[in-house]
Amino acid sequence: MALKMDLNTIIEQMETGEQDTALTALQTYNKEMNQCFTFSREEEQDREHLGELVLSFLNRELQPSCQLACLETVRILSRDKHCLDPFISRSAMSTLARYAGIAVAGTATPANSKPVEGQVEGEGGEGEQAEEVSSELVKEASPPSENPDQEVIVEALKSICNILLHNETGQVVAADLQLIKGVAERLKQCHDPTWNHEVRFFDLRLTFLLTALRVDIRAQLAQELHGISLLGNQLDATLGLCWPDTLETARAGLEGVPPEELPPLSREQTEVAMEILKILFNITFDTTRRKVDEEEAAEYRHLGAILRHCLMSHADGEERTEEFHSHTVNLLGNLPLPCLDVLLMPKVQQGSIEYMGVNMDAVNMLLEFMEKRLDRGHKLKETLLPSLNLLTESGRIHRETRKFLRSKVLPPLRDVKNRPEVGNALRNKLVRLMTHIDTDVKNCAAEFLFVLCKESVSRFIKYTGYGNAAGLLAARGLLRGGRDSGIYSEDEDSETEEYREAKAHINPITGVVEEDQPNPMEGMTEEQKEYEAMKLVNMFDKLSRTNVIQPMQLGMDGKMREMTPEDLHKLTHNPLFQPEEPADSDNEDEA
Repeated sequence: MALKMDLNTIIEQMETGEQDTALTALQTYNKEMNQCFTFSREEEQDREHLGELVLSFLNRELQPSCQLACLETVRILSRDKHCLDPFISRSAMSTLARYAGIAVAGTATPANSKPVEGQVEGEGGEGEQAEEVSSELVKEASPPSENPDQEVIVEALKSICNILLHNETGQVVAADLQLIKGVAERLKQCHDPTWNHEVRFFDLRLTFLLTALRVDIRAQLAQELHGISLLGNQLDATLGLCWPDTLETARAGLEGVPPEELPPLSREQTEVAMEILKILFNITFDTTRRKVDEEEAAEYRHLGAILRHCLMSHADGEERTEEFHSHTVNLLGNLPLPCLDVLLMPKVQQGSIEYMGVNMDAVNMLLEFMEKRLDRGHKLKETLLPSLNLLTESGRIHRETRKFLRSKVLPPLRDVKNRPEVGNALRNKLVRLMTHIDTDVKNCAAEFLFVLCKESVSRFIKYTGYGNAAGLLAARGLLRGGRDSGIYSEDEDSETEEYREAKAHINPITGVVEEDQPNPMEGMTEEQKEYEAMKLVNMFDKLSRTNVIQPMQLGMDGKMREMTPEDLHKLTHNPLFQPEEPADSDNEDEA
């Protein structure tokens, strides 16, 4: 109850309209509520009223300390998603955009506005005529461009971020006001030392929210505002890179230093870099689903070279490094597949991992990252699949990458005593995933191993066992064997002496040599065997008719097909019966 009185007192002092009185009241409120993130429903009306009063102050000429106090109050009030009405109008959002320094000319602003220096130029949207009178910006309400008050800018940016996070109307207004153009204009100044870390960070946080929440802004940043190049330059500047050679990066001042000896990135560098990576992920989300032209491919290769540097860099602390690498891997997965060759481009240097004359440092780092996520076993779909998919596609399109991965994951087979899923080798861990409860995880693990086997069914079964491989083979129509349509180079499947000796005794279902089992039909007459077979078929027929199971049979196209009651009836009279293919089967057209 005491807090309600305090809020009423603050409102009364704001209603006087005097700056000094309002400043004292707001500073008291801000200090008390600074760490408050939950609000009582009873005071909603009072908080909305306070928000309206603060915004009316922000549209007047204010001393800098009062500007800051008002914006701090907006930041606190905008944490409450139920009390955002004062802040989501075009007028309110436009006011906050001016204080953030990202307002665009030609968008709606309060009618009592005056021109401002250094505003971002842009086109007016719909309703341009109606806004003609009120489209210029208030000089006093925006920090002077020569000496911007960066605390004010940061508070305004934080407030806009809160509004976007909680309110869909605010998101629509932000898009209509073209805030992305304003923030993009400041992002171009990535080499300008004027802007401190907080301004840079919250510019990027705002951009991330806009691109995450609005598909139209995502496309606008990517295409109209050249987002790949813009954010690539931002990432380059943040990491302090130089380019000793085409598509080869180094830390400026530390050229020639091996990646493992580079000092870790600072906390501020890592924070900004991760925001950039998240925005780039948003605007490249559909890249792998469409063709890119030559100019776009050059941009993506340039970005890929920077991402390779990210992958080989470390942040301050293991947890932060893993988070940084996770965002890097997510973005690498969005790059057009042919552009992933930049991962292999750096020259082989002392200490590099070399394979077939190629630098495999980045691929090895990806493999280690994937195995670390696999060992953790937590939320595999979210944490493991990005790196596993990236390795799969890299191996599919780049011969050297595939051969290197195969040497690490599927070395020549020597252990023929233990099942493929038993053990702590990376192959064993991945084979265990092939029977995982999550279909996406199961399919992704199988696909990776299948690609490493050059999509050869016999080789795939050799390393995983037919039982583990059956799911993928059934989906591909390869249960009868053969090879899928992938294009791979010819190389020998080197068999170890141990495997060659045991090959004839390996059970293809389990993939291991098993002890001889007693024959359950030993000693039975032919009539008894036939009786047991008929009994089994009748049991299947009964379960099928009651829809408990659906019997399946392997068709001539290598895919499983349902067995009809007629098929089962014929099978009862002829256990060796092979069902005919359906009349519309296109198996003849399949290679």
